[in-house]
Amino acid sequence: MSGTITRRDFLTTAGLAVAATAAGIAAPSRAFAQAAPIVLKYASSLPDSHPLNAHMREASAAIKKETNGRVDLQVFANAQMGGDTDMLSQVRAGGVDFIPLPGAILSTLVPVASIESVPFAFKSYDDVWAAMDGDLGRHVREQAAKAGLIAMDKVWNNGFRQITSSTRPIKTPADLKGFKIRVLVSPLWTSMFKTFGAAPTGISINETYSALQTKVVEGQENPLVVVQSARFYEVQKYCSLTGHIWNGFWLLASGKTWPKLPKDVQEIVARNVNAAAMKQREEVVRLNQSLEPMLTAKGVTFNKVDQQAFRADLQQKGFYAEWKKKYGDAAWGLLEKYSGQLS
Repeated sequence: MSGTITRRDFLTTAGLAVAATAAGIAAPSRAFAQAAPIVLKYASSLPDSHPLNAHMREASAAIKKETNGRVDLQVFANAQMGGDTDMLSQVRAGGVDFIPLPGAILSTLVPVASIESVPFAFKSYDDVWAAMDGDLGRHVREQAAKAGLIAMDKVWNNGFRQITSSTRPIKTPADLKGFKIRVLVSPLWTSMFKTFGAAPTGISINETYSALQTKVVEGQENPLVVVQSARFYEVQKYCSLTGHIWNGFWLLASGKTWPKLPKDVQEIVARNVNAAAMKQREEVVRLNQSLEPMLTAKGVTFNKVDQQAFRADLQQKGFYAEWKKKYGDAAWGLLEKYSGQLS
C-alpha cells in the first residue's frame, strides 16, 4: 500500500537511530520522522459519537504514540466513505484499510457471518462472548479469510436490539403483523420479521432517520445506544424491550493492504484495536443499561415483552429449521453449543 515501509527499512532506520544516540545525538524521533508514515484508513457508517468510533480514536492515538508517529490510523465516521455495503466493496479493494461491519451485512459475502444474529439465540452476554471469543467466532473468522478479509480477534459490541415505533408498542408477536419496520439489509432480518408477519424494509443506517421522519417506515430495531446516538427518539414514541437479536461488529482489515504491513506494525495495531474492543464492549453494556431513563425523559414510552412467546412463534412457524438448513449442520452445531437447542 502507498506509504508502507518494509520491516528491513524499519530495522535499518532503528539501527541508525541507536548508533546516533550512542554518538550523543538525540536522533530517534528525527529518524522516525524521516521515514514516510504508514497511513491507515478506518471508515464507519455509525455516528461519530458512537462508542465504537470513540474507542477507535483512542486506539489510533495509542498506536501513534507507541510507534512514535510512524503509524497514522485515520478515523472517518458518519458514513463519510459511504454506507456499509459501499465500504465493504472499498475494504475488499483496498481503498480503506479497516471497517466495522455487522455480521448480517458481512453475510452478503460470508454467509455464515450472520449466524451471531439468529433471534433469541443468546440469553446473556456470558453466552455471547463465550461464542464470539470461542469456536463460533473462530469459524466465522476462518470463512472471512477465505473471502479476503482479515477479522480482528475481538468482536465489538453493538448490543441486544429493541424495537421502536412511532405508531404502537410491540407487546406480542401479533403486534408485528403488517408493521412497517426498517431492518438491516440482511436476509436473516428480513426472514425473521416476515415470519412474524411484519413488512420489513432494508435501509442503510445513515438513511434510517429520514425514513422514520417521513413515515416510509413506522419503526426500526437497534440497541438503545444507537437509538440515542442516531437521535431516533426524536421520531419514535415507543420502545419495546424485545432483546430479539444480539449483534456485534467485526473489525475487518483489508486482505489487500493488511498483509503488506510489517509484522511489528500488524502486532501493534491488532493489539491496540483488540484492547479497545474490550473496553467498548463494557461501555456499550453500561450505556444500554443507563439509557432507558434518559430516553424516557425525552418522551419515549418503554414496555417489556415475553421473549419466550416470540421464540416459540418462530419455532412453530419453522424459522429455526429453515435457517439450520441454510447455515449447515456444522455451523448450527457451533451456535447451539452456546445457545442451547433452537430448532
